[in-house]
Amino acid sequence: MAKLHELAKVIRSKNAGALLLTLDIIFDNEEAYRTVFDSGVLSPRKIASLYNLSDNQVEIIAFEVALAIKITIPRHTIAGSPGDSDVYGAQQHAPLLDLEITSG
Repeated sequence: MAKLHELAKVIRSKNAGALLLTLDIIFDNEEAYRTVFDSGVLSPRKIASLYNLSDNQVEIIAFEVALAIKITIPRHTIAGSPGDSDVYGAQQHAPLLDLEITSG
C-alpha cells in the first residue's frame, strides 16, 4: 500500500476564485495515475470527509491525457476575508498527502 504523495509528482492547492479551491494531483507516469484512479480512493465521499464537506460539494475531474486529477471544493471562508488563514489557498492540499492507495 502506497501513500498518495509517493505516487504523485505534484499535489497542490490554489484558489479557483474567492469561493472555491482546486486541488491538483499530477503524475509523471501512466502507471501511477492508473493506480490512483483505479483505486477509487479519490471519491467525493472520501474528499468530503477530509474537508468536512458533503459529498455533493466535491467535484472530481480526471484529465487522463495530462495524467492529472482535479478536485474542486468550496472554501470554508471567502478568500481574503477576516478569519481566512490561507488567502491563496496554497496550503489546503495537506489532507491528501497521506491517503493510502490500494492497488489491485
